[in-house]
Formats: sequence, structure tokens, C-alpha cells
Amino acid sequence: MEVVKRRRSIRRYKKTPVPEDVLGEVLEAARLAPSAGNRQPWHFIVVKEEETKEQLGVSSWAAEAPIVIVGCVDTTVRSEPLCIVDLSIAFEHIVLAAANSGLGTCWIGRYVAGSDEAIKRVLGIPEHVRAVAVTPLGYPDETPEPKVRKTLSEIVHHDRF
Repeated sequence: MEVVKRRRSIRRYKKTPVPEDVLGEVLEAARLAPSAGNRQPWHFIVVKEEETKEQLGVSSWAAEAPIVIVGCVDTTVRSEPLCIVDLSIAFEHIVLAAANSGLGTCWIGRYVAGSDEAIKRVLGIPEHVRAVAVTPLGYPDETPEPKVRKTLSEIVHHDRF
């Protein structure tokens, strides 16, 4: 629970490179995520090149992180919206594994059809693959305060709504 409580959306990153073994652990967490029918419709593109990050069409603060990870789904493996749900589970594994390693992330959704066109063009993503989520990855250069969350009594219902 500590990593869940500690995780924040980070919008300022240090230039400190992320070690390859740490990046590997974060990506391994995504690989181990569950998916409907164990289809694993996801692909993850790790972008480190400065020029490429700038061309993705994400916020400038996101492109300043040492790494940007683009989460994609292969719609020939699993139809939408199931493949998007599967990718979302795997992407949350990335977010939590990153926080556990002292890294920051900020989930940037690309759920609306067509909102991924710039990313697809820049990264050479095939037509049948959609870019669904993007996150910068790096060491935080800020410590945001926790956001106010609804209480359990406001969101949990027993037996009926």
C-alpha cells in the first residue's frame, strides 16, 4: 500500500538517466500484467532520443523526462475496448513499479480515435496498432502534495448501488 499512497503524477524531471536495469524492472512489471484471455495485446515503445520525444506531440514538460514510454495495443489481437482495458492494467503496473523504484510518471491518455496520429507517424506504428497511453519516466524534480480523494463511503456500495 505504501507505493500506492506515495505515487504522484510528476510534471518536472531531473536529467539523471534511468539505469537500464531499473527500466527493465519497470517494463517487466508491464509484461507480467494480466489480460483478458491472456492475449497480451500490448506493445511498449521506449523513447530516449530528444528529437523524437519532442516530435511526439506531448506536453513539453513530458518530453523533458529522460524517457517517454508509449503504450500501444494491437487491435488484431484483441478488439477494442478490451485491448484498451488490458493496456491500462499493464500501464498501471508501469506506473506503480516506477514509483516503487523512486521514479516519476504521469499518465497521458490517447483514448480518442485519431489522437494518436502524430505519435504513430513519428514512431512508425502500423495502422492496426493504436497508441493509447504515454508517460514520461524519470527521477522527479518535484514533490507534489497528495490530492484530496473521496472517502470509501462515497464510492463503495454494498449489495446494491
